[in-house]
This record gives sequence, C-alpha cells and structure tokens, in this order.
Amino acid sequence: MLDPRKLHLLRELARRGTIAAVAEAVTFTPSAVSQQLSALEREAGVPLLERTGRTVTLTPAGHLLVEHAQAVLEQLERASAALAATRGGPSGPLRIGAFPTAARVLLPPALAGLTGAHPGLEPMVAEIDPADVSAALRAGELDVALVHEYDFVPPVTDASIETEPLFSEAMYLTNRASVAEAREDAWITNKPGTLCHTMAIRACQAAGFEPRVRHHIDDFDTVLAFAAAGQGVALVPRLAATAPPPGVTLTRLPLSRRTLAAFRRGYGEHPAVRAAVAAFRAAITRLPL
Repeated sequence: MLDPRKLHLLRELARRGTIAAVAEAVTFTPSAVSQQLSALEREAGVPLLERTGRTVTLTPAGHLLVEHAQAVLEQLERASAALAATRGGPSGPLRIGAFPTAARVLLPPALAGLTGAHPGLEPMVAEIDPADVSAALRAGELDVALVHEYDFVPPVTDASIETEPLFSEAMYLTNRASVAEAREDAWITNKPGTLCHTMAIRACQAAGFEPRVRHHIDDFDTVLAFAAAGQGVALVPRLAATAPPPGVTLTRLPLSRRTLAAFRRGYGEHPAVRAAVAAFRAAITRLPL
C-alpha cells in the first residue's frame, strides 16, 4: 500500500522542483527525502523519478501518481476535519497566516471574537506574504490564512488549496490624479516577488510606462510617510489609507484588492477553520471599507 506521507513528498517535489527544496520545506535532510521517494518507487512498482546527475524529474508514471496523490491527501484532510467535528467545539492550536494589513486591521477584532466564542482555541498568528501561503499550508505550517489578489495579477492557482472570498477594497494613488500622470515620478513599491509589487508594476505598464522605482517598502504606513516626505508616489489599498498623514492626497482608482481565506483542500470544514472564517466575517462588518 502506498504511504500518504511519501505521496506528500512526491507532490512537493512536483511543485518545488528539487529534492533540496522539498527537504527544506518539510525539515528533512535531502538524503532522507531521497530515501523516502526511493521507497515510494518500490511500493509503486514502477519508476517515478528520472535522475540525471543532480537533476531529478518525474516520469509519466510519477506525474500520474501526483494526480492521484492530490485526491488521496484531500480525502485524508476531509477525514481529519470530520473526526474533529465529533470531538465537540473547536479547541487546540490554530495556526493563522496573514499579510500585514490584515494582521493589523482585521485580526485583532477577529481574534477577540474567536477566542471569546471558543475559549478552547489557541490562535497563533504569523505574518506571511500571500505568495508564500500555498507552500506553508501544504507543509502544515498553517491551518488557515488570509491572502489577497489584485487586478492585473492573476490569482495563484494550486490544486491543493481552496479559497473563500471575504471582501474587496479599492486601491488609491498618492499625490497624483491618475497613474499615467505619475509617469515621470519616482515610485514606492513593495519588495520584488510580492503580489503588491507585481500589481504596481503592471498598473504602470497598463498606463504605458515602466515605473522608476526608488524605494521598496512593504509596510504601507511607512509607504505613506515616504509619500508625505515627497519621496515618490505609491498605490495603497483602502485599509492602509484610512488616515493618511498630512501632505498625502489620495485618488481612488478603478482597481481593487480582494481578500480571501485560504486552507488546504478538504480541510475547510474543520471546526476550527470554520470558526476562524466566521470570526473574520464578523470583523469585516466593522471595517471602514
């Protein structure tokens, strides 16, 4: 019989590309990962990996097994959620990931409501960029996460992750009436590799120019402080722009950022996850959207 733990490693290899990356994600040594995958090949009875020097690729049989592995692992998540529901109310650790704006604005009232309704829960929050959430969920480092997606940035698709829409907010431009008007300005964006940075670059490209980025800053309060000091223009979401500092004017743009709850496919009915999503929704009603 195929071992689900080894199937998980094979799925991670299909997504991450190298045994070293899988080992880092699951806190194994590369040798241990390689041994587990070799054992899976013996269990399967067919070659799953093709090794050329230090490079490892999946064979057609390996790709086929990854497809089935996703279904198996999803069913195990459903079983775990169903068993948890038989134990009564949600309790124990709940690992929540959130991007900084959500952690600052949405999570404090959400956590107060969550722990008030379910005192047996122990929420533990980690700030994380949405681009890194899928890997953290698959690795079991998070149970549920708040993620966002933007216009101009296609959502990250991962067959092992489900999302549930929560709310949408408008985007604003600092100290200019339109993106096109900021063609000659210095720009303040988030760090490269983040969805926020990609959104800003593509918004400028849609207006017909490449932005001249001077500063890379992830914290939107700092972004607004830099804008107030004349250090550049920036795009900021509504929740980060409720109280702009003196010297900053904001123009609402026909762009939006959408926030979603994300969790492993099959795990969404776990009582703790459902309780967290309900707390998120209750807190959203009090946001200045």
